[in-house]
Amino acid sequence: MFDKLLEARQKAEQIKKRLDSIAVVGEVEGGIIKVVATANKEVTEVSIDQVFLANAGKEELEELLVVAVNNAMRQAENISQAEMQGVAKDMLGGLGGLL
Repeated sequence: MFDKLLEARQKAEQIKKRLDSIAVVGEVEGGIIKVVATANKEVTEVSIDQVFLANAGKEELEELLVVAVNNAMRQAENISQAEMQGVAKDMLGGLGGLL
């Protein structure tokens, strides 16, 4: 039992490292705002088009930034869930074909 727990912990650490190396991008309005994050949901970069920034109002900028961040976080969550489901399936051995 202890071996299984240790193996699960090691696999979780491996997944975290792998998710740290996967980049996801959330964009809005054809890329005028772009948010890059890891699949571990850590924002690593935000870029805003200079022309848009010069002409945008504060509220518009804030709204679009929220949308871009949420788009990136959704992608990160999807990747994270897929990775975890794969590990869970491996760890449980398919429960005799039930998974």
